[in-house]
Amino acid sequence: MTYPSKKSRVFPLSLLALLVAGPTAAFEVQVGDTKANVYGYAKLDLIYDLDADLGNTVNRGNIRLDGEPGPDGHTTLHAFQSRLGVSTATPTRMGEVKTTLEGDFFGNGGGNFRLRHAYGEWNGITAGQTWSNFGGLLGMSPTIDFTPQPGQGNAGRQAQLRYTLGGFSVALEDPGNLGKNLAVAAPDSAKNTLPDLTLRYQGTSGALSYGASALLREIEYYRQASDSDENALGWGLNLEAAYQLTDGVTLRGSLTHGDGIGGYLEGSPAGPGYLDPASGAVETIEASGGTAGITVKAGPGAATLGYGIARASLDDAVNAGAAGFGGGSTDTFEAIHLNYIWSPVGPVSYGVEVSHHRRGLHDGRDGDATRLQGMVMYRF
Repeated sequence: MTYPSKKSRVFPLSLLALLVAGPTAAFEVQVGDTKANVYGYAKLDLIYDLDADLGNTVNRGNIRLDGEPGPDGHTTLHAFQSRLGVSTATPTRMGEVKTTLEGDFFGNGGGNFRLRHAYGEWNGITAGQTWSNFGGLLGMSPTIDFTPQPGQGNAGRQAQLRYTLGGFSVALEDPGNLGKNLAVAAPDSAKNTLPDLTLRYQGTSGALSYGASALLREIEYYRQASDSDENALGWGLNLEAAYQLTDGVTLRGSLTHGDGIGGYLEGSPAGPGYLDPASGAVETIEASGGTAGITVKAGPGAATLGYGIARASLDDAVNAGAAGFGGGSTDTFEAIHLNYIWSPVGPVSYGVEVSHHRRGLHDGRDGDATRLQGMVMYRF
């Protein structure tokens, strides 16, 4: 996988796919042989939720079902996405050593500083916390809201050890973070014996950029009644692409599917599996998703229309009477975004967006919510 350049890291994950006019500035310091860059941005989000309060960044689980009473109309202004990072590059006789340390203020849902990236790179070896090797940014439509489209491979950050050779990369990743663990009640306990294994290939062919990812993981818990470990194999696949149709038009899309994939599917409405109440065996949950989007340059910026859906198959869990599953369990999240983002000068970006979100339950009930959002971003 090709890592984001210094310029692309300055933009939020949800804006990486968008070209904003002007160069990115940074403070550069030379200390001995090491060159260090300080970069970041200050961003104000202005949010109005027409229906339920979806939070500082869209939480689709907050969507009320049709007919449910509740307050409508919520205004929120915050600067929690503001970011600060430091990157270094040090030449050695055996190749350049690079490091990145970056954080923002979205900790605990907003207001606390949190670690985003902390990793080093040398001779194809990456170690630390950074984007997962499963999925990527190619199929991601730019959004102003910090929550990405549901249905793509989750390009979230987690601890890992990765090796990259050309367009191919393989990684051992933290098994209890993105993928999530089983929901297990005491005296039993979820456990992680093995790291998650991810593989990815990314390449280009003319105007087409594409990526393919695969995932293998063990889903496991300790069962006290039998003094044994119960486990199952989880897996996932992701395909994504971006196509430069013309100089001003970009098409994007992705497909993700897996069994026991859990949170490696962005916006997955279910965890990786459940416990069969009769046998105590681990049963995996299938989940699928997809995204599609188009970005068109217009005037000083670009307009984007994007769609995403993530769906989990809960029939087996509900029919088995598994704990935590029933007709009222969420099995679908959908989102549509329409935005315009522009940059009057290099370090300054503005944007406006309307997004519509849907939550569907296993028993057929659903609900939706609409968010209006604006942003002002100053980069350095």
